[in-house]
This record gives sequence, C-alpha cells and structure tokens, in this order.
Amino acid sequence: MPNSYTDVYFPVLVQALIAMATAAGLLAVSFLLGKRVRNRVKDMPYESGIVPTGDARHRFSVKFYLVAMLFIVFDMEAIFLYPWVVVYRELNSEMKMFPFVEMAVFVFLILAGFFYIWKKGALDWATSDVAERKR
Repeated sequence: MPNSYTDVYFPVLVQALIAMATAAGLLAVSFLLGKRVRNRVKDMPYESGIVPTGDARHRFSVKFYLVAMLFIVFDMEAIFLYPWVVVYRELNSEMKMFPFVEMAVFVFLILAGFFYIWKKGALDWATSDVAERKR
C-alpha cells in the first residue's frame, strides 16, 4: 500500500513522461527521415477527389452549425437515457414512479425545445438564404 502522494503519483508521472518522449521522438524521426517533395499537385487542397473550385475562405450558412449543435444536444439526451433505463429495471416496485416522472419531465423539456426550433424553421432547409436574410 502506498504511503505518500509521491508513491501514488510517481508511476503516473513516469508514464506521462514516457508518452511525451515517445511522441516527440516519433515526430523528430519523421521530420529528419521523411521525404520533402513539393510540387503543384501536392500543394493543392484535397477535396475527396473533386477538383476544388473557388476560394476556401467562403462563408458557410449558419444552418450547418445549428444542425451540428442540435445533433449534439439530442445525442446527449440519448446518452443520458441509456443509463437511466438500465437503472430503472433494477429499482424496486415502490420506487419506480419517481424516476419515471423525472425522466418524463426531462423528455418533455427536450421535446418542447425540439418543437420550438422546428416551429422557428431552424430545421427547414427548403428556404433560400435571401428569405432568411429578410427575417
């Protein structure tokens, strides 16, 4: 049994130092031994086999980011529901109603948010950007 903080955390420190040294060593070896061939084809941005057109600095519609954030929110809801279902099965019969009501309130709030963003048109991709700017 370790007696001090040094005895407990010294192996963790050694492992972190070994990991950093390994990463630095691999980067140094690849930099020293790697080939540096520069040509026009290698300097072009890779677009999944599609010839790139236009400037890479054009603005994306905010809908892309909004959909990504909504995906994360609803994904977190699914992640939160799974452990609740596992624990709910193991609860005794007189205690099952409170967690059920608690989760029903949680799901109701998530669905209320979903219907709100749906009503606001955040999920409607059919609208043009011109109509969106007028709002």
